[in-house]
Amino acid sequence: MDGFQTVLKFFMNQKTAIGYSFMALLTMGGERVFSLVAFRCPCSNENFRYGLVFLFSPAFVLLVIGYFLNSKTWKLFTGCWVNPRKIFPRGNICNCFYVFGQITLHALVAPVMWLSVALLNGTFYECAMSGLKNPAYLHAVCHSKSAKCLEELHKVACDKSSMPFPESDELKRTLQAQSQILGWCVIVTTALLSLLTTCCASCQSKVSHLQLMFWRVYTEKEKEQLEKIFQLYATKLSERNLKCFFENKEPEAIPLPAFQAWEDASQLYSFSSSKQHYSTIHRLVEEGQKEINEGRETMLDFVDRSEIP
Repeated sequence: MDGFQTVLKFFMNQKTAIGYSFMALLTMGGERVFSLVAFRCPCSNENFRYGLVFLFSPAFVLLVIGYFLNSKTWKLFTGCWVNPRKIFPRGNICNCFYVFGQITLHALVAPVMWLSVALLNGTFYECAMSGLKNPAYLHAVCHSKSAKCLEELHKVACDKSSMPFPESDELKRTLQAQSQILGWCVIVTTALLSLLTTCCASCQSKVSHLQLMFWRVYTEKEKEQLEKIFQLYATKLSERNLKCFFENKEPEAIPLPAFQAWEDASQLYSFSSSKQHYSTIHRLVEEGQKEINEGRETMLDFVDRSEIP
């Protein structure tokens, strides 16, 4: 039993890495399915557009899904049409762009994985670039090749060109090599940017490393408890209403937060170095339901940076 708890604790501590690994496996599987089932290079003048659509369209869809699945997106934009000051508070206009940038970084994880896997595989890039009609690119690829290369490069991806097999095979390998080089460039650039972003966030942290660890644990526990409380109170309220409806009884009072309390608790967290509040709800409980101070410090999202979008 102790061994099982040790293994469970290890997986819980590594859930971010496990989540990213699972996302990478799904991306590789999805790319493989697209390549084998849906993708059919036309081997015509449409090669370039067709290949780019398969390379970038899934990445764009994954980006949109990343925005949808991030709860901070809806915290930021819910009600902004009615009250624009929610995203553009007085004295802190840049806060919206700062938060939206964080959301975008989280949402970019899946699209970057897709592009990396697709480029390393080379199928989409090979089809797209074999149909590119840029003279400089064609002469660079077809250098020291036969005259048919300029005319039949778009047929190389389908093995339908009339060029000798060694020549067409070399062209295919060249296009795949270019794709894989770009794929590794995307991976290396993303890794460096992730490292720099994490280092910059840590260097600008106004709390110590141990307090930051405590903050992350608190945030996770608050999310778990919040879901349980929602289930509990929603069940109690629905049971009371249905019982009163069918039995024609007067409803008993069930204490629920006021409208302004819901509004305040739904705000993105704003860090203040003068008070140790670890969430918006923590601040509301400690200070009471006060009017929101629009001159508060810029929101610093130390805790959420390790989450999967």
